[in-house]
Amino acid sequence: MSTVTVVKKNGRIAIAADTLTKWGGGKESADYIVNHHKIIRVGGSFLGITGTATAHLILADYFSGLESPPALTTPAEIFRVWNTLHGVLKDTYFLQAEEDKEDELESSRMDVLIANRHGIFGVSAHRTVQEFSKFYAYGSGSPYALGTMFAAYADPARDAGEVARLGVLAACEFHDESGPPLEVHVLDQGS
Repeated sequence: MSTVTVVKKNGRIAIAADTLTKWGGGKESADYIVNHHKIIRVGGSFLGITGTATAHLILADYFSGLESPPALTTPAEIFRVWNTLHGVLKDTYFLQAEEDKEDELESSRMDVLIANRHGIFGVSAHRTVQEFSKFYAYGSGSPYALGTMFAAYADPARDAGEVARLGVLAACEFHDESGPPLEVHVLDQGS
């Protein structure tokens, strides 16, 4: 799994992720895997992806094939993009549509955090889109990341990039499915 964090603080936006890949009991670190990144750039947005390693390849391929990248600036726009993407996941990328009968919606089988100059957003596997006011984390190490970011966010000396980095670093320290090195992107928040 993965740990991805987003933070909005004092006019800055940050997104961070670990780089470890796990397959069952095996670990594939960035020392051995060249394409270890879990964050992709789509136009003016950074997308941090949790789920299978293939999810990263799928999203990179899908968004690079569009005529122009979507802006991803509001929850409503992000939902429309993800709803269209879900159909493509099934038709082009062979997403298994079989679901637990208790779920009312098919899962896209990935959770994605989005950071851009308009804010920080999350898209869950069932395409629920949320806009976050301060920070958030997705992935298997997210409980560690959220606790650390909660404590670090209140410190005026820590900027958005540092809070995002500390969240992922805590997950790497205390969870066996997250590992260094970290990837961090910081940008100015615009209007």
